[in-house]
Amino acid sequence: MKRIWLFLLGMFFWIGMVSAEEVDLAPNSKSAILMSYDTGEVLYEKNAEEALPPASMTKIMSMLLIMEAIDGGRISWDDMVVVSDHASSMGGSQVFLQTGEKYSVRELVKGIAIASGNDAVVAMAEFVEGSEEAFVQKMNERALELGLEHSTFKNPHGLDMDGHQVSAKDMAVIARELISHEDILEFSSTYEDYLKKNDGSSVWLVNTNKLVRFYNGVDGLKTGYTSNAGYCLTATAKRENTRFITVVMGVENSNLRSSDTTNLLNYGFSNYVNKIVLSKESSLGKRKVEMGNKDYVDLVLTKDYTRLLKKQDSLPNYNYFLDKEVLVAPVKRGDIIAKLEVKNENGEVIDQLDVTVQEDIVELNFFEIWLKNINRFTIGKMFLK
Repeated sequence: MKRIWLFLLGMFFWIGMVSAEEVDLAPNSKSAILMSYDTGEVLYEKNAEEALPPASMTKIMSMLLIMEAIDGGRISWDDMVVVSDHASSMGGSQVFLQTGEKYSVRELVKGIAIASGNDAVVAMAEFVEGSEEAFVQKMNERALELGLEHSTFKNPHGLDMDGHQVSAKDMAVIARELISHEDILEFSSTYEDYLKKNDGSSVWLVNTNKLVRFYNGVDGLKTGYTSNAGYCLTATAKRENTRFITVVMGVENSNLRSSDTTNLLNYGFSNYVNKIVLSKESSLGKRKVEMGNKDYVDLVLTKDYTRLLKKQDSLPNYNYFLDKEVLVAPVKRGDIIAKLEVKNENGEVIDQLDVTVQEDIVELNFFEIWLKNINRFTIGKMFLK
């Protein structure tokens, strides 16, 4: 046993020392990828653009559409969904829904994210778009919007169908989009929970992604398996300020699937770190505001600006450029009111960042503007005396 642990420890340090070009980080996978969540940079890939059956990793796209419907206000977490005959008839992995039962959106999303319920995802597909077919059409439309070139969806659950395929790279892009809806991580990081049935009984939900329990930082995302697809896993892990996304496809068994995923994450965390270049709390300067309750407002980024660097590298020197257009009230914190250009030492634009205001500025009515100008005139005369 001691020798085994010494061997594994040596493998960990070896993977941390070599470059991704020098070793196959996913030797058991037909296709694999390691991507930075924050920057979208691909740090390792193996046949990553080959379209393959994704099995239940399909549900990552399904959950993306569900989360977009929730965050867009089309549906809510507390909406009740009636289970149809079609949804309850789904085979494969399921949470044993019965025709006519009612569950909240929250409970069904839990059943999808934790236990990979095919019945739960079909029930949600019908609820969001009216039918499974309409939902699948939306899946393919969203794939085009994301610029995915190797993805065709035939169903929302991932059971094998001719032409139902996704590449590892496309799956990483979908996962990156899903994780931007942070609420989903509440479910995908849960190792076990219960779904309370309408009759008072409970179904035990155990996460099919065992790494959420056994790998430090893993909080998602979705496994998959069919005889045609083999064992698949899209995983994400975060430590401090650094998050990675991995995808492995076409693996022989679940242990090797976890092993390849662990290799990819170990390589990422051993070699790279996401550093904050410019905090969203840092003022970018003041901007004049017309017609508002304040004359000037501080500008800030909508989110921290980070760069993925090798651990031994220091932050490069960047130059920033921001237009000086006057704002007109009302403006709200969170509204994108400008772009901050980031240039490297050679003067090349490497990023454009969303800029917002630090606080809400309320629009004044005619009387309030008149009164404000009178006060300004009165104060000005006092200083002239």
